[in-house]
Amino acid sequence: MLELLNSTPVVRRTVQDRLADPETARPWQRAHGGSGSAEEHTWLLRARDALQDVVRGDRPATALAPLLDGVVSRPRVSAAGVSWEVEAPEERRMAADAVLVWSALRETLPERLRPCANPECRRFLIDRGKANTARWCSMAVCGNRMKARRHYQRTRDGAAE
Repeated sequence: MLELLNSTPVVRRTVQDRLADPETARPWQRAHGGSGSAEEHTWLLRARDALQDVVRGDRPATALAPLLDGVVSRPRVSAAGVSWEVEAPEERRMAADAVLVWSALRETLPERLRPCANPECRRFLIDRGKANTARWCSMAVCGNRMKARRHYQRTRDGAAE
């Protein structure tokens, strides 16, 4: 799911959509368990865009409801216990799975999935640290960049006084 959310990075100050072109997206879909169909691609982009907005706080979680229309979860009992089998229309399976993974993350790691604190970055991160204080998708890229900006601003402001 994090790969899906991070499929619209900013490169040289321009948003790049790595899944926009259906031909380019097809291998990604297949590598992640999809069929690579055009309908699946359409639903996947809808799910990605909605999930990005929900995680950023731009839309409520209820915006994900249309992605789950027609999706059913049925219990399967075996000697190992109870498991849940998700049934979804084939073209919407990847979209539904992405929403379900997001939901599971909210339950198991509450408040750990978040956007990068760099306002020029469109990536997301899952904070697995004990303190839950991670702010950057990458300390080497966004973290250093933002720290350098703050340092430059402080030294510039100090020199102006």
